[in-house]
Amino acid sequence: MRGLVVGKARRKTLAVGTFMGSSTDKKSIGDLVAIMRALRDPETGCPWDREQTFDTIAPYTIEEAYEVADAIERSDRRDLRDELGDLLLQVVYHAQMAAEEDAFDFTDVVDGICAKMVRRHPHVFGDKEVRSTVELKGLWERIKQEEKAARGDGDTRSASLLDGVPTALPALTRAIKLQNKAARVGFDWPNIMPVLDKIREELDELEAEISDADKNRQRLAEEYGDLLFVLANLARHLRIDPEAAIRATNAKFARRFARIEALLEASGRRPDECDLAELDRLWDQAKAEEKNS
Repeated sequence: MRGLVVGKARRKTLAVGTFMGSSTDKKSIGDLVAIMRALRDPETGCPWDREQTFDTIAPYTIEEAYEVADAIERSDRRDLRDELGDLLLQVVYHAQMAAEEDAFDFTDVVDGICAKMVRRHPHVFGDKEVRSTVELKGLWERIKQEEKAARGDGDTRSASLLDGVPTALPALTRAIKLQNKAARVGFDWPNIMPVLDKIREELDELEAEISDADKNRQRLAEEYGDLLFVLANLARHLRIDPEAAIRATNAKFARRFARIEALLEASGRRPDECDLAELDRLWDQAKAEEKNS
């Protein structure tokens, strides 16, 4: 038994040693999978990595996806490379935990997505006859529905058209996806004008609740949510990603406020030493400088 344990430890040492090779050596996905396996090893792995679960890692997965989007918006290709690596690590992390449960492993993840991409693109991967007859409009959704029907899960309830829109999506993104699905069966305004009318209606209803906000906070929150939902619909009709739009506005606000701080610092003052009128004036100055540049 001792020889078996020593042999096992030696194999781990050799395996980990391969990760520490020359910095010029290009690593492969197999190396990353092996590193994660070593980090999760119950005897010699990292204590923090060993104690993680799907639930505790999921927030990091979402965070890394946002950081990829941020690098793209900043057109920072070097940072994008690093953030994509962080996001890839999340996939490998979840796959390793699943392998420990004998559910699936990373190769199953790769095999599944490859099969799905080929299956959902018969106009690319089908034979010549298939490629010439495929109707592209709505193809992706039709294939998805066929896949769901083929899988079957024993659930006898009637499937909703809105099933399959993940609840963990950012709220505005999920609103767009729900609205898009409903629009496919005609539940949608024909143009943008009724959407604008609905925004005014929801704004009036929110204003009415504000006057009574102390008595019914839940109603106030509901009316505010209704307004956001219709604003998401406006973004959909305008073909604007609301999440990207608000991220850009957040960045613009932070940039202009930093300029206000810099202007005040030049005169030896801080924002909390100014009244709103002066802050507004400095905001207008920062805004004008930005537009002129």
